[in-house]
Amino acid sequence: MEALYLLVPFSIAIVFAAIWLFFRMSDDGQFDDLVSPGWRILQDDDKAPPSSAASEIPLKDDAVSH
Repeated sequence: MEALYLLVPFSIAIVFAAIWLFFRMSDDGQFDDLVSPGWRILQDDDKAPPSSAASEIPLKDDAVSH
């Protein structure tokens, strides 16, 4: 019975924290668009990735790369 004096207020505090977190994330726009990120991964990229500058520099004949 004594455990209820601790568990009931603790449970109520957890519920209020969860409600507060939900409304805070809702105000920040966390739940605004749930569909686009899933479709964005399926679309192809239109542009080729930029080439790095290191690959454009020719290696010298006497240089040995390991």
